[in-house]
Amino acid sequence: MKSIVGGKKLHGHMIKTGFPTDTFMENTLANMYAKCGFMDYARQVFDRMYERNVVSWTTMIAGYAQNWRGEEALEFYKMMLGEQLKPNQFTFASVLRACANLASAEHGKQIHAHVIKLGFASNVTMGNALVTMYSKSGNVENAINVFDGMSERDVVSWSALIAGCAQNGHGAEAQNLFSQMQWEGIESDKYTFSAVLVCCTGLEGLELGKQVHSYIIKMDFESDALLESTLMTMYAKCDAMESARKLFNQMLELDVVTWTAMIAGYARSGHGEESLILFSQMLRSGPDPDSFSLTSVLGVCADLAIVNQGRQFHAQAIKRGLELDISVGSALITMYAKCSCIEDAHEVFDKMVMPDVIPWTAMIAGYALHGLGKEAIQLFEQMQSAGIKPDHITFVGVLSACSHVGLVDEGRKYFDCMSRNYGITPCMEHYACIVDQLGRAGHLDEAERIINEMPFEPSAFVWGIFLSACRTHGNIKLGKRAAEQLLELEPKESAPYVLLSNIYAMENRWDDVSKVRKMMKDRGVAKEPGQSWIVVKEKVHAFYVEDTSHPQTEEIYTKLEELSGQIADAGYVQDTKFVLQNLEEDQKEHNLSHHSEKLAIAYGLISTKPGIPVRVFKNLRVCGDCHNATKFISLVTKREIVLRDANRFHHFKDGVCSCGDYW
Repeated sequence: MKSIVGGKKLHGHMIKTGFPTDTFMENTLANMYAKCGFMDYARQVFDRMYERNVVSWTTMIAGYAQNWRGEEALEFYKMMLGEQLKPNQFTFASVLRACANLASAEHGKQIHAHVIKLGFASNVTMGNALVTMYSKSGNVENAINVFDGMSERDVVSWSALIAGCAQNGHGAEAQNLFSQMQWEGIESDKYTFSAVLVCCTGLEGLELGKQVHSYIIKMDFESDALLESTLMTMYAKCDAMESARKLFNQMLELDVVTWTAMIAGYARSGHGEESLILFSQMLRSGPDPDSFSLTSVLGVCADLAIVNQGRQFHAQAIKRGLELDISVGSALITMYAKCSCIEDAHEVFDKMVMPDVIPWTAMIAGYALHGLGKEAIQLFEQMQSAGIKPDHITFVGVLSACSHVGLVDEGRKYFDCMSRNYGITPCMEHYACIVDQLGRAGHLDEAERIINEMPFEPSAFVWGIFLSACRTHGNIKLGKRAAEQLLELEPKESAPYVLLSNIYAMENRWDDVSKVRKMMKDRGVAKEPGQSWIVVKEKVHAFYVEDTSHPQTEEIYTKLEELSGQIADAGYVQDTKFVLQNLEEDQKEHNLSHHSEKLAIAYGLISTKPGIPVRVFKNLRVCGDCHNATKFISLVTKREIVLRDANRFHHFKDGVCSCGDYW
């Protein structure tokens, strides 16, 4: 155990008694201070030395490297060379460690040249240090070259390269190396296992992860704290949450990294409630949350649209001084934006000191989600003036903002300036935004041309956007072409069938509607039902069309009847073209009255206090009649109604929607 107190006492006793010291003793003292992390004391011993040898310099270089003071380690190495002293393998290993900690491949290459010049290149320890240095510097190609040139390799060599590949996004290479290592009969250690587990994500990675877990049990490493934590994280990243939780529950030491891995795993795998429960347990009995755990639970609040819980986590961030952290601040902006509180999102953004591209982008995306295109573009211009360089995600937000408010010319301008001004090659998401802009504006021929001229095969998402635009504008010819492409890519998804059926229904082509529905039935494709929900007093209340399952159904329908009369008196007329079934007119009117969003709005009005905005969420696009009816409801009730559908937020107030009837 490192005991600086005992070491200092002994040093003091040596000085007091006049104990004679030589270079060996002084090197030992410097080494003691360095290994205990007291580099200033080590430096004092070094500076007082009458004679310094290679061990003296190497001790200081190693101490600085071990204590993450790489710049000083490199400076000492240069000074050592200036003293005409010849480095040994331990000197090189230490200075390479400093380069690795600094992720400095350029310095590392210079040291590599010295290693070769002094004839240490064939040394296995030196080879391992070089592989590690290049890996940590992100230069995997050079790490592989060093590894391939080694005449002798040990388990450290293999583990270092596997770790380098895994940490730099070369998962397949890491897995291949692990297999080759087993084939050559090299016995893995816990660091090898830990390295290969890092690249085990997704379903394919899960199978390898299970095999590695079996090796770990076979090698009797199962109780190792490092491997327990790494295994648990691997299962969580592969969405195998049962296996992850089993390991989590049996672990004796749970640090903040372990808790966060579980919390993030639940959040990522769609188990948001479990993520929130575990975070609450962490607050009660675990370590203080860090920025990563807070970011995970804020993401859950954003996805579930539970703003009150999000506000509590915001308070936790303030309490722990993390509110201004870039990742937490960005997560707060996104959470508030997705929970319809765009003003709160902007307040968080305004408080951030020197935000980088991530919070700027989060705020732009928030404005886009709420249909505030002009505000998004204005913020983008401010971002450029502040000297913040936008990335490809920023442009997705800007282009999306242009799309939601019909700024087609501006969208074209920003699409062109991506590559021209910033060297960003447009990807599928950017093309999807352009197709969406043109489609919403009715420029369907141009949108189709863009799709056909894309430099890669268009995705199902792009064809889906185009098909939706064809449905909005009633273009059967182009809609059929889009549907054919989409059905070829996703024959089991319901969206293309439903959209094509809706196009036919709007033209009263009921025979074609029947054919599409029969095709769905024959292929075993089920339509996703429309659902709306509202959160009242921390409880989610969900509704389907003509739903009668809610305990307050009678009150809800009574309120709907009352509203129907009030909005009719105010000038509302039902638009039955949005009933996409071959029914009698009175039945169409009845169906329209009981759409899920209207039921949710009615419940919100009877269960919240006057003056409080009613916030409703829907999994599909809001229909035109419900959109029109909600404008009138906001007028006659004097209540603000915020509706988030599959595409964006609609803010209804005093009979007007924020989207300007363009969505």
